[in-house]
Amino acid sequence: MAMKIRLARGGSKKRPHYAIVAADSRMPRDGRFIEKLGTYNPLLPKDSEERVKMDVEKVQAWIAKGAQPTDRVARMLEAAGVLPKKERANLKKGEPGKAAKDRAEKKAARDAAPAEEAPAEAAAEEAAAE
Repeated sequence: MAMKIRLARGGSKKRPHYAIVAADSRMPRDGRFIEKLGTYNPLLPKDSEERVKMDVEKVQAWIAKGAQPTDRVARMLEAAGVLPKKERANLKKGEPGKAAKDRAEKKAARDAAPAEEAPAEAAAEEAAAE
């Protein structure tokens, strides 16, 4: 049985509240779980102690049994000092999208065109001045 430590959503529309649970990976997100390990309230300020509450001993016990935390829960565990910090690289995020690349190319072509004509105009002006 593949175990996950993940978030189960609760709360009303646009007012999320999550439970940190240990559940079978085949169960639905808000469905059956084995044990509730804590809570997460994203509406509270980031520096609030009430934002993330979890029973660290229970989480460590589940990890020792082979439960895998999801990405979001792993970040919370790293912040709590339960897991070592993992190196992450999101190389695609800093890259501009297709439309932005097209605009940059058009702008570069537009800026380069007058620069090519400018030396020709300067030479013509010099010839006229003589």
